[in-house]
Amino acid sequence: MLLVTLLGGIGPFVAYLWLDAKGLAFFAQNEVWISIVFYLSAALALLAIFLYKNRQNQFVVNRLNMIMNLFLLGFFVYRSLNLSGETLVSEKGIGMLIPVFSIVFLVLANRAIKKDEDLVKSVDRLR
Repeated sequence: MLLVTLLGGIGPFVAYLWLDAKGLAFFAQNEVWISIVFYLSAALALLAIFLYKNRQNQFVVNRLNMIMNLFLLGFFVYRSLNLSGETLVSEKGIGMLIPVFSIVFLVLANRAIKKDEDLVKSVDRLR
């Protein structure tokens, strides 16, 4: 979840999302709502880190973060299919893959949270 925090908080402002028809790099801070979604994703991942005492809430917060990243990824796919100058200049940047990496890391975190929850439940049965 720390990797998701770093990816969402720093990544989109270092790596460009795409190049437009003029060859100018488009970063997340160029569009306010994209930067808000990235910051919100980083904040949710950071919040999930501190919810370690309540694993069920941590699991739910990670799922909400995954859904938000899926919407962001859907927007990026839509935007990349509609970029102007497709045959001449436009280029997709590595920043468009940040939601994919975030989703993968969140899935791995949820798997570990579920494993911990199952372990705690199995220990409680033995008492």
